[in-house]
This record gives sequence, structure tokens and C-alpha cells, in this order.
Amino acid sequence: MRIHIATDHAGLEFSTQLQHHLAEGGHDVVDHGPIEYDALDDYPSFCIRAAQAVVRDQQAGVEALGVVFGGSGNGEQMAANKVHGVRAALVWNLATAELAREHNDANVISIGARQHTFDEAVAFIDRFIATPFSGEERHARRIAQLAAYEADGSLLPDPREEGREATSPLPAGDSFDPEVG
Repeated sequence: MRIHIATDHAGLEFSTQLQHHLAEGGHDVVDHGPIEYDALDDYPSFCIRAAQAVVRDQQAGVEALGVVFGGSGNGEQMAANKVHGVRAALVWNLATAELAREHNDANVISIGARQHTFDEAVAFIDRFIATPFSGEERHARRIAQLAAYEADGSLLPDPREEGREATSPLPAGDSFDPEVG
């Protein structure tokens, strides 16, 4: 499997070690940066490029996943999720690594390098890679809803709106006072 990796300075050491671990496991590892430590680097371009590469590979029929790192993993997950077709999950234990694949068919995971030991991170990544998507109808249905929203903004009807006239937003400058209604 091809694994795309990106990080910021906080995850650079993890990234280097992880690349060796994954290559030893027979994976084709692609590093999207950074290539040297810079405490002021910006993770978005690294993580977005890794996410784009995952989507590009998957669309070409190449089995691929992505791993992004940062201090907490939050920003890196947000950056990866800006790429059309990416479902990036923040992973903090084995259960979230497994469920990200099994229920959400995540194709990228994000890990906080300052939150976990290297061995913990490797265990999360190995579990993520080894876990297949369940394919259960309920999970596939939900993923399709995410894809539909991503494609054209469509959502299922709001059940609270059934039988009611559509409401319009308040006029500019007005606000809702719960005391008045």
C-alpha cells in the first residue's frame, strides 16, 4: 500500500521514524514534507499535498492512505479535510484508529505527535492500515451523505421542518430574544 505522510516541525522526528517502519513493512512511503526542522513552518501545504496525493492515487486505482502529524493533530486534520474526497480522522487510541476505517472509511488519519509516544503512534497507524471498511449499509449511507454535501451542498430534509412553512432568517440587525420569543 502507498502511504502519504506529512507533518510540521512537531512531528518531523515521528515522520522520519515512521517512514522507516512503514517501508520495512513493505509499504511505498511518500513524504510530503517538511524536509528539515523549522520551528516556524506551516503545516497546511504539507498536509494538503499529502491529502491530494491520497485522493489522486485512490482515483487512479492505487491502494493509498495518508498520515499527517502535528503537535495536537487538530490543525493537520483540518487541513487534510479541506481536500475534496478526503475523510481525515483525528486518532488518539486504537479504537479511534480502527473505527476511523471500519465505520467512516477514513483515508487519512491525524495524530498529535506531542500527545503520544512513537510506539503508540505506530500502533494507531498499523491498526488504521490493517482495518478494512466494514461496508455496512448504514456506514456507506452516511459516507454518501458526506460526499453529497461536499459535492453540491445537499442535505437530507430537516425532520423538524416537516409540516411547517419554511422560515426565513431574521432581518439584518434583528436578534432573537428567548425571553420574548
